[in-house]
Amino acid sequence: MANFPKDRFDTLPDDLVRVGAHRAPKRAGAGWITFAWAALATGVLVGAGLIGVGILDSSLSFTEPTSEAAPGGTTVPTAEPVTDPATVADREITVTVLNGTATAGLQDDAATVLEDQGWTIGSQASSSATDITQTIVYYSDAANEDVARGIVLAIGVGDVRLSDAYQGAPVTVVVGSDFVPAG
Repeated sequence: MANFPKDRFDTLPDDLVRVGAHRAPKRAGAGWITFAWAALATGVLVGAGLIGVGILDSSLSFTEPTSEAAPGGTTVPTAEPVTDPATVADREITVTVLNGTATAGLQDDAATVLEDQGWTIGSQASSSATDITQTIVYYSDAANEDVARGIVLAIGVGDVRLSDAYQGAPVTVVVGSDFVPAG
């Protein structure tokens, strides 16, 4: 190993805080500037990722579920409602009931009405939204439109919509404030 002679840079005074020009004091606000650049880079990457996924996956949609509506805004009936759940027992359809209002337990009341008429209830819960005014029965497969229309008749209020918003649930009832429980 080579031995180099000592020079003036090898010995430093004890009171010297900085050593070299590259160790200048930090500027005020330098941390915020770094944070801003990182936030900007994150936003650009997330935006580019969403655009990329939107281009590659045509089923991605940022819109609310829609219904089949006539020009006047009314829903066009396209299937005869099922009034007897036993006639569709071979389809093994379970109904999910969600409470879209601030009234506690409304999903239980709607589920009871449906169970009393023979419908199979899969689950009941509160919806993430609590300001739903109109009861909507969503069905994920066009073949289940007749069941959805039968459920509207069973609870006495609502409209039906074909939607993939509730994956894994053949029929989902989102109870709105227009539903009034019996009794």
